[in-house]
Amino acid sequence: MGRLTEKTALVTGASRGIGRAVAERLAADGALVAVHYGKDAAAARETVARIERAGGRAFPIGADLESAEAVDALFAELAAGLAGRRLNILVNNAAAAPAGPIETDTAEQFDRLFAVNVKAPYFIIQRALPLLADGGRIVNLSSAVTRIANPAQTSFAMTKGAVETMSRTLALALGERGITVNVVAPGATMTEANTSLFPPEAAAFLAGQAALGRVGRAEDVADVVALLASDDARWVTGQVLDASGGLHLGARVALAARS
Repeated sequence: MGRLTEKTALVTGASRGIGRAVAERLAADGALVAVHYGKDAAAARETVARIERAGGRAFPIGADLESAEAVDALFAELAAGLAGRRLNILVNNAAAAPAGPIETDTAEQFDRLFAVNVKAPYFIIQRALPLLADGGRIVNLSSAVTRIANPAQTSFAMTKGAVETMSRTLALALGERGITVNVVAPGATMTEANTSLFPPEAAAFLAGQAALGRVGRAEDVADVVALLASDDARWVTGQVLDASGGLHLGARVALAARS
């Protein structure tokens, strides 16, 4: 603990899952963390309570990123919680879930995905820029589906591809202020919020598709975000860091078969 002492951070979608793990890790490193939630205020309060029990500092802020007024609401609460401090770290983690293959996707689902996954982080960054300190950090969450073709997640993958393109462009635009902009792309990641998606058979299959031989955990991703948020990553910008454990890098060949 301590490398982010005196720093402040905003983590969107931090009421559960990867966002909660990121908020807890940044707070453990010393940052004051704004824990954003969309609809589940109780879960956000639980994230704050967990951080405080561990000796960290945090406060919740609510804004439904599907709403046109979301960014105004978010920054009004953020300003109150920061109480005059600058923002040092922005983590755009909140995302709408995949809507299905093109055969069953709808215009409404498509629009929701782009509203939450693309429009919201773009305008959150826009509003954050006057508040963000020079030398600050922006970390955007993408997904391994931008490099692994999955027809069931076509529109979702499109949104994450947009986030990666945005991040490279903003890395160049904000470099003169010493602000780094990077992307973390998780793969199959089990959290306390999605265990139903990983029955034993599915978890075993996905573990077999990963170079490191297991399904990811929220903490695996949070540690990568924390690295990019720290001074250790001061010379890294405009990059996509795959945090999937080497998911679908290629066919796994048993050692016995190679010997």
